[in-house]
Amino acid sequence: MRILSGSAACLAFCFTVSALAAEPFDDKFRQLEEVLPTPNTYRTASGAPGHAYWQQRADYTIRATLDEARRTITGSGTVTYHNQSPDTLGYLWVQLDQNIYKPDSDARRMATAPSRQAWAKTMGEDTMKFEGLRGILARGDFQGGFNIRALKGADGQSLKHVINRTMMRIDLPQPLKPGQDFVFQIEWDYRINEQKVLGGRAGFEYFEEDKNALFEVAQWFPRMAAYYDAAGWQHKQFLGSGEFTLEFGDYDVQLTVPADHIVASTGALQNPQEVLTPAQRARLEQARGSDKPVIIVTQKEAEAAEKSVSRAQKTWHFKAANVRDFAWASSRKFIWDAQGYKKGGSDVMAMSYYPKEGNPLWEKYSTQAIVHTIEQYNKYSIDYPYPTAISVNGPVGGMEYPMISFNGPRPVKDKKTGELTYSKRTKYGLIGVIIHEVGHNYYPMIINSDERQWTWMDEGLNTFVQYLAQQAWEENYPASRGEPREIVDYMRSRDQVPIMTNSESLLQFGNNAYAKPAAGLNILRETILGRELFDYAFKEYAQRWKFKRPTPADFFRTMEDASGTDLDWFWRGWFYTTDAVDISIDGISEYGVSSKNPETEKAWKKSQKAAQPESVTERANKGMARRVDAHPELRDFYNQHDDYTVTNKDRNAYAEAIAGLEPWEKELLKQGKHLYLVDLSNLGGMVMPLILEIELKSGRKYIERVPAEVWRYSPKRITKVVITDEPMVGLVQDPYWETADIDTSNNSWPRRITPSRLELFKSEKSPRENLMRDFNTPLKNKGAAGGKDGEA
Repeated sequence: MRILSGSAACLAFCFTVSALAAEPFDDKFRQLEEVLPTPNTYRTASGAPGHAYWQQRADYTIRATLDEARRTITGSGTVTYHNQSPDTLGYLWVQLDQNIYKPDSDARRMATAPSRQAWAKTMGEDTMKFEGLRGILARGDFQGGFNIRALKGADGQSLKHVINRTMMRIDLPQPLKPGQDFVFQIEWDYRINEQKVLGGRAGFEYFEEDKNALFEVAQWFPRMAAYYDAAGWQHKQFLGSGEFTLEFGDYDVQLTVPADHIVASTGALQNPQEVLTPAQRARLEQARGSDKPVIIVTQKEAEAAEKSVSRAQKTWHFKAANVRDFAWASSRKFIWDAQGYKKGGSDVMAMSYYPKEGNPLWEKYSTQAIVHTIEQYNKYSIDYPYPTAISVNGPVGGMEYPMISFNGPRPVKDKKTGELTYSKRTKYGLIGVIIHEVGHNYYPMIINSDERQWTWMDEGLNTFVQYLAQQAWEENYPASRGEPREIVDYMRSRDQVPIMTNSESLLQFGNNAYAKPAAGLNILRETILGRELFDYAFKEYAQRWKFKRPTPADFFRTMEDASGTDLDWFWRGWFYTTDAVDISIDGISEYGVSSKNPETEKAWKKSQKAAQPESVTERANKGMARRVDAHPELRDFYNQHDDYTVTNKDRNAYAEAIAGLEPWEKELLKQGKHLYLVDLSNLGGMVMPLILEIELKSGRKYIERVPAEVWRYSPKRITKVVITDEPMVGLVQDPYWETADIDTSNNSWPRRITPSRLELFKSEKSPRENLMRDFNTPLKNKGAAGGKDGEA
């Protein structure tokens, strides 16, 4: 321990600051105004919509037919486009997303193979999966895309139009002025892709065992592209990653399908008496007031429908108000269950549709997960406003549309017993994907961000709230995204681009757009703002921008405005750079305050001297014959007293010094505080608050939290003062791993050994565990096992 007087301590602190000042200064706390768009009457500096905010609207009336045998959709519709902007428009842009399946689409022509290293890692040097080769060949053969049969104005005259890959421009007969509407009629058809072969966010699945198909139908009609103040027309081509930027409107949709099909759809069913049996209608009414799922179409009924294919047709009529898209699913294989949920501003029917192949998993968990999602998301955003919330099991692994989502996980059939079982991973995969996809009703189906440009604004925010909902499902829920520690490997990697990168340019899509934003928001909630401030601001964002189109700036500004906290440093570091968190404790210097009492101070100096290790020479000379031992007469005063002897002169000087002190100064000398100068380095570039766990000699531990602004004058290296009542014996930075620090080996003082395990295995690893299946696997040798049949 060093003993410093007041002036000496000041010199030490001043030296630290001046030494750091010599380095080039990088202001991590400069404002984001140089990056964010200038506030205006449409979008304010507070992050709220301005008094002149506007957005376009498009209403649809559609009639469509599913041809099950030919796997085609044929449709016609009337679109009413409302120009609510202050601009006069000379043309309209329409999205033709099915054109991604045309043989000459950009997505097909720009497709590349992975690097040789990645190929060898995932496939093997000279191998390919059957499914992989089938998909490559099918993409070359499949003649997909929209066939526009007719495009006419309200007067019945053909409209001039130009198709540019996945976009279509309609040239207006005359300019569309602010406040005017334009009505046009369109007819089209397209082939439905086989999802398990060609992939995509929709498609059909064929079941060889019973010769039936299940259809999940989306991006199935020409949809108006978005036109808004911050971007003009959003007509970036659909390449597969950047999803869909759309306008709100009302939908009136009639869907003609085989008579024995059950249809799940966006919107509310208008003609249940025409498409449902009396028993099904009665069950549906019972479900509305039930506190658990009620079966509407039983598995027995669905299996009966599988065996007798109807040649007749039925038309299902749905209406949906103020939605930005419309999707549906159809199959005779569907089992259907439902449960009502009514609380606050929500009055909704939670419903699940799934084939028998989904049981026993789906019947147990799907609708329960929907209800749980609405309960939890309502807490953190807005009350769910729509009449239905649907989860459909089909070929699509996970995809969202207003009121309806497509979700994939199913049990697997044991090849020996034929029994359907599921692994732990499948169970929680299903619950998690339903929470996520139903949660997308909030982000972006209602809080309507531009998905084509910013994937993180819907996926990242939604993944964060999904994480919160999963924690409320059960203790120790095995969430894979949300915890800061789960993003560390990605933060270490070189395959990074900033979160604020266009959807089509992301290198690691899941980590960049889902996991990193979710982890960042968790850090913001738990470590930087605290739950009370964060939750209020996050909910304020949802309330401000429901049924509107927010931009990143609106989110950043609202979070700061409603929390009363300058977070520009956080947005800049976490969203605009690939900096990582790596804060290192480099060293600690201990300082005691001199009491000026010679009895105390000389005793302390003597103890410090005694604590020093003996030199090698001193150790070797132990027992050596000494002259003064042989001739005691050579000893004098200095042999009896050392440098630490307190003299009367020392005592008199102390008395004079104490006499001149104020009472509060005398009291300060008696406190015996311990001062530590902790040297810390920011090796990763991303500034963060310090979370210091201080361990004292008595064994007591406590946390001292230091705001990120501690780095404001020197973002690379700082010296932090820690004051304790007793000696400090240990210090840990970020003891709970709450900041995604990529190297925890330098977070402790003294340094700790990093534990790990060395695994030895043969070239082939064991298959994934399925406890439900493995439990019932027959024993190869019952006698040798030492247990009864059925025992685990």
